[in-house]
Amino acid sequence: MRFIACRSQQRVFIISILGLLTAPTFLSAQQKGDPKLTEVYSPVPKIVTPGQSCGDAPSDAVVLFDGSNLNAWRSVNDTTAPAGWTVADGIITVKKSAGNIETRQSFMDYQLHIEWRIPENITGEGQARGNSGVFLASIGSGDAGYELQVLDSYNNTTYVNGQAGSIYKQSIPLVNASRRPGQWQSYDVIWTAPRFNDDGSVKSPARVTVLHNGVLVQNNFTLKGVTQYIGEPFYKKHGASPIKLQAHGDKSEPISFRNIWVRPL
Repeated sequence: MRFIACRSQQRVFIISILGLLTAPTFLSAQQKGDPKLTEVYSPVPKIVTPGQSCGDAPSDAVVLFDGSNLNAWRSVNDTTAPAGWTVADGIITVKKSAGNIETRQSFMDYQLHIEWRIPENITGEGQARGNSGVFLASIGSGDAGYELQVLDSYNNTTYVNGQAGSIYKQSIPLVNASRRPGQWQSYDVIWTAPRFNDDGSVKSPARVTVLHNGVLVQNNFTLKGVTQYIGEPFYKKHGASPIKLQAHGDKSEPISFRNIWVRPL
């Protein structure tokens, strides 16, 4: 058996040496070909002008909040009514009594940028400390949809699949990139909406990549369905959907948002 094994090793060694000897010849043959055979000139990507600084909207973005008004938003409780949150000094502050708000426009796949701030004087603990959420697709009233959690997770302990940067109760963030209360934070999101067959079954599930303050916290995560406070996630057939911001019912001080834009993909 040892002799056979040695002979096998010899054959592998000889084949490897022959491969090394013939590789340059093969490469030379490739290099003698026409480079134009692997050059592509169309379609030409359209030109997009980046923002002047990090976080600024590029030229092809749909600006959802520029600091002036909530015209791009509406009430979730009454979709014929305007969004009832407070706008002052270039920021939106959650008005909990007004309920959730959502975009008037619906989206499928997109790139989203949004900035948020936990109040410096925040009180409470766990989930009752600066709680809100960015619902990447709002598919009904209340908190129905796919939630990217917003929370004070700077020295604040809670269940890890419910901290900032989590896909609520589905995916723990890869790291905790939270800044202290009073400082602005950002989410940059790549969202791929789910697709459904005619009979309502899932053709392809939703996927999401998230950077929290420039740090990757969700890496092309495949969602199991809508995010649920109680029970298991599930899918229900839908198409293009608004983006929703949550007015959470906890008693801590309301959080703020600014500089929100989206690029439909």
